Amino acid sequence: MATAAGSVRAAPVEGRPLLPVRNRGLLTVGVMGAMVMQILDTTIANVALPHMQTSLGATVDTVTWVLTSYIVATAIALPATGWLSDRIGSRNLFLVSVGGFVIASMLCGIATSLPEMVAFRVLQGICAAFINPLSQTAMLDINPPERAAKAMSVWGMGVMVGPIMGPVIGGFLTENYDWRWVFYVNVPVGVLTFAILWFLLPSREKAQRSFDYAGFVYVGVAVAAFQLMLDRGQSEDWFESWEIVAEGLVAAAAAWMAVVHLTTAPRPLFDRALFHNRNLVMGMIFMVVVGISTMAPMALLPPMLQQLFGYPVIDTGMMMAPRGVGVLFTMWLAGQMMGKVDTRIVIMTGLVIFAWSLRMMANYSLEMDYWPVVSAGFIQGLGMGLVFMPLNALAFATLDGKYRTDGASILNLMRSIGQSAGISMVTVLLARNIQTSHADLAAHVTANTIPAVNLAQIDRFGSLSDATLGMADAMVNRQAAMIAYIDDFYLMAWISIAVVPLVLLLRKPRGKVEVVHSE
Repeated sequence: MATAAGSVRAAPVEGRPLLPVRNRGLLTVGVMGAMVMQILDTTIANVALPHMQTSLGATVDTVTWVLTSYIVATAIALPATGWLSDRIGSRNLFLVSVGGFVIASMLCGIATSLPEMVAFRVLQGICAAFINPLSQTAMLDINPPERAAKAMSVWGMGVMVGPIMGPVIGGFLTENYDWRWVFYVNVPVGVLTFAILWFLLPSREKAQRSFDYAGFVYVGVAVAAFQLMLDRGQSEDWFESWEIVAEGLVAAAAAWMAVVHLTTAPRPLFDRALFHNRNLVMGMIFMVVVGISTMAPMALLPPMLQQLFGYPVIDTGMMMAPRGVGVLFTMWLAGQMMGKVDTRIVIMTGLVIFAWSLRMMANYSLEMDYWPVVSAGFIQGLGMGLVFMPLNALAFATLDGKYRTDGASILNLMRSIGQSAGISMVTVLLARNIQTSHADLAAHVTANTIPAVNLAQIDRFGSLSDATLGMADAMVNRQAAMIAYIDDFYLMAWISIAVVPLVLLLRKPRGKVEVVHSE
C-alpha cells in the first residue's frame, strides 16, 4: 500500500478500504458528529448576535466580528490541512482539531468581552478548518470503493443539513436558555466524538513533506483579504470606502503572487498534479457555484420571513427545516443511483430542480402564508441533494488516493469562498434593488393611486399627517423589499441553469482504481 516514504498511489481495490477499522458504523458516527458540530457553528451563532452585543458591550458594527473572525480563521488555516496531516498524522490532527474545538467552544461560552470572544473564535475557526476535510477523507478511507458513494451521501447530509438546523437550534437555545449555550452545546457532543475517534480512528502513514511557507502566506493573505472585503463591504459602502479598496487590492495582488508561485515553485503548497485532474478542477468550479446557490437563499430567507412577514425566530427555523428533509431524501437516493445511472445526469437533474425551486420562490408575495416557503424549500432540498453528493463523489473518483486530504481541503475552501461571495452578492443586490424599487413605487404614490387620502391637504391633520405618510412609506418599503428579494431569487435561478452544460466537462470514471506501490 505504501513505501517507506509513505506514498499511497491510489484508492484501494474493490472490497478493501484504504484504512481497515474494527467498527466502521460507530466510527462513522464519531466522524459525522465532529463534522456536524463544526458545520453547525457556522450559522448557530448568527441568531444570538443581538444578545451577545449587550453582554459583551459591543456595537452593531463590531459584534459582527464574532462571525467574521471565525470565517477568516477557517479560510486561512484550510490550505495547511494536507501538510499537517502528512507531518503529524491524520489521526493526531483530527484528535487535536476536535479537542481544540471543544476547548475553544468552552472559552467562547465564558467570554466576558468582545476581544476575548474574537480571540476564542479565531482559535475555534482554526480547529474547525481541519475537521471538515479530514472528516471527508476519513469517510473515503474507511470505506471500500463500492461504498464510496454511500459514504459521501452520509457525509454530504451533514454538510447540507447543518447550516439549515443551525439557526433553529441557535434560536431555541438563545430564547429558552442563554446565548452562551450556543457554544456550550458543543461540549458534550465534542467529548463523545473525541472518545470515539480516540479508540477507533486509524491514521494514514506520516510523510516527510516540506512546507511551502511562501505559498501558504500568499494563499492565506489572498483568502483573508477577500473574505474581509466580502464581509465588511456592505456595512462600509463597498468601494466608496478606502478599507474595502485596500482589501480588494491586497486580495488581487496576493492571489496573483500565489498563482505564480504555485506554478513555478519546486515544491508548492499544493502538488500541481492536483490541478491536472479535470474532475477535481471542475469540482472546484462547481463548489463555488454550489456555495453561492445553497447559502444565499438560507441567508435571505430568515430576514425576509422575520422582517416582512413577522415570523419569530423559532417559526422561521421550522419553516426552513423541510429543506433539510429534501436533502436527506435525495442524498440517500443519489447514493443508490451511483453506478447505475450516469452521475452527470443526476447532477444536471439536481441543478434543474434547484433552479425550479428558486423560480417558485420568485413567485413569493406579501399576501402568501407559510406553505409556499415550505414547499419551495422542500423542492430546493431535493435539488441540493442530487447535486452535492454526486459532485463530491465525481471530484474524487479519478483522484489518486494520496491527494485526498489536499483535494478535500481545496474543495472546502472553494465552497467557503462561494458561500461568502454568494451571501455578499445577494446582500448587495438586495440593498440596491430596495432603493431602486422604493423610488419607482414612490413615484406612483399620488392622489389618484390613494383616493382615500387627499395628499394635497394632508398638512391640515397636523401630527397625524406625519403618521399617515409614515404608514404609506412603510407600505412602499415592504413592497420594495419583496421585489428586491424576488430579483435575487431570479438571479440565483439563472445562475443554476447557466452551469448545467458545464456538468458535461466532468469525466465519468471507468473501471476500478488499483492500489499501486511506488518504489
